[in-house]
Amino acid sequence: MQAWYKKFSSQPHQPFFTSGILFLILFMMLFTASYSNILILDTSVLTFHAYTMVFVIFIQFFLGFLFVVFPRFLTQAEINKKEYMNQFILYFISSLGILLSIIFYSDVVFVFQIMMLIAQVLSFKLLYSIHNKSLVKVKDDTKWVLISFVAGLIFHTLFIISEIKFLYSHDLSKLSIDAGFYLFIFMVIFVISQRMIPFFTTAKAPNYKPNKSKNLLEIVFALLIFKVVLLSFDNVKLNLLADIPLFVMITRELIKWKLPFFKVPAIMWVLYLGLYWIPFAFFISIVESLMAFYNPSIIFEKAAIHAMALGYFLTLLVGFGTRVILGHSGTTPHANNFAIFIFIAIQLIALLRIFSSFTLNFGLDYMFFINLTAVLLIMGLLVWSSKYLTILIKGK
Repeated sequence: MQAWYKKFSSQPHQPFFTSGILFLILFMMLFTASYSNILILDTSVLTFHAYTMVFVIFIQFFLGFLFVVFPRFLTQAEINKKEYMNQFILYFISSLGILLSIIFYSDVVFVFQIMMLIAQVLSFKLLYSIHNKSLVKVKDDTKWVLISFVAGLIFHTLFIISEIKFLYSHDLSKLSIDAGFYLFIFMVIFVISQRMIPFFTTAKAPNYKPNKSKNLLEIVFALLIFKVVLLSFDNVKLNLLADIPLFVMITRELIKWKLPFFKVPAIMWVLYLGLYWIPFAFFISIVESLMAFYNPSIIFEKAAIHAMALGYFLTLLVGFGTRVILGHSGTTPHANNFAIFIFIAIQLIALLRIFSSFTLNFGLDYMFFINLTAVLLIMGLLVWSSKYLTILIKGK
């Protein structure tokens, strides 16, 4: 057991990726059990699905990545194993506590939410200390990760407050989720994407030169703040004011990058594919807003959000995860037929979820398609885990 723990804890991505994937599967199982009426929960979908995805699951996975790359970005020593493993244990206990309390006794879920918030404060403190000590002159990317993390801490706190019974506020809960989604988890993943994907590309296509716009992150973050403010009015027509500039800017940016789709292997093009889900998600939101003027009876049912979450977040999670797991286990990062199958399956599952959003307009069985999407996602994650999670658990 000691020998296994030594291997498992030898690199920060191993425990954090493991925890992220494990709880993604478990919380999706919880979602399916609830939507199939197998399990009756006394918490809202905002808590057991939206909250857990934004503030519990995705951040653990990407922290595993940040704990590896932050010291490298800033030419600092690797993070002490004891420090990141203490945080991992706190994240794991908090996640498990949230899951079990939602199922068995929701009155105590706030205890584990506060534990999760404390874990995230510790993570921010650790990343900030690395950033602050560094003498590297250009630290924009790590600065924006920290800014996004602060936004996450603020809105995580507000969500917990909004769920307290005598302070309950649905509007504050919704605002916290919207802000957490765009200003926290989206922004953290976007900062990593715009830094690492062009960098990885130069390794596979030596003649490639990144062509990123100046002040890209500043402009995107400002527009996302504007979008969150507009969402608080609960008027889908207003979303056009933020979605159109976001769509135009990010589409233009990706065109400028000239990513060499056909000159790189699958381990890279899946990351490119993930990026293009961003403008597609904003395009769906634009269409939704336009339809509100001409035919407001058409139901979009969070199609744009799930295009972003499944198309962008999950594609990047699987793409980065596969690459990092192989690279740090002593294997050359590559995508064999098994990995390519999973990459394509994630895209089809994302499209199915978007289709599910529109089934109410065609008289189809919405619940069937939602549950089908969730079951296929769980199966896909289990299949991926059968190969790659075992590498993480065994350790290097």
